[in-house]
Amino acid sequence: MIENHKIVVENLNLYYGKKKALNNVSIEIPSNKVTALIGPSGCGKSTFLRALNRMNDLIDGVKIEGKVLLDELDIYNKNIDVVELRKKVGMIFQKSNPFPKSIYENVAFGPKINGITDKKKLDEIVETSLLRSALWDEVKDDLNKNGLSLSGGQQQRLCIARALAVDPEILLMDEPASALDPISTTKVEDLIFELKKNYTIIIVTHNMQQAARVSDYTAFFYMGKLIEFGETNKIFTSPSNKQTEDYIRGRFG
Repeated sequence: MIENHKIVVENLNLYYGKKKALNNVSIEIPSNKVTALIGPSGCGKSTFLRALNRMNDLIDGVKIEGKVLLDELDIYNKNIDVVELRKKVGMIFQKSNPFPKSIYENVAFGPKINGITDKKKLDEIVETSLLRSALWDEVKDDLNKNGLSLSGGQQQRLCIARALAVDPEILLMDEPASALDPISTTKVEDLIFELKKNYTIIIVTHNMQQAARVSDYTAFFYMGKLIEFGETNKIFTSPSNKQTEDYIRGRFG
């Protein structure tokens, strides 16, 4: 039992049409920690991640059963404002996707949509978000440069800054470093370590070493089921489940 939990998932089932993609998943995700989701391709990791800010709502034929409680409110309650939910639960995708706008406009986009028009306030948000995403020093003299002209690693950190600009509480990261070179990957991992002081982070990764390096807790998924969840150190050194051990040791997946 995790005392300080941010998200509690109870008996979550998710169907794509007739295919059951998540099978009775229950988990408590702690506040201000990094939780890694691991498992072979197609095991339900990304589907589970997207269930945490209702991104699966955008897919035709999806049916969801069970509860996802964020600060004890069920995000699947019909009265929940999904736009507000996604402000609170930001998403970083595998492939960086800056808008074809300036660095400044990329970061200011969300706050502007949310009604912030004061230039001084926007300047503050842009600077703070770029500082928090460890990009400010590299771009502060060039904020009018197109975000697409940045390197891959910088683009990914710009997308993180864009997510931070709307002041979320949770960051969902779907393989945020898988398309990056080793140096950029290290920068993103260092950033994740810093960000957990202020945010609850859930990361999908195929990279076992990365999961071991950046996460406090690890959840192993297989065939749509949550097989094992616990402190990362325990999962990687003495897992309770044979399947978990076989996957971590590279015997399948």
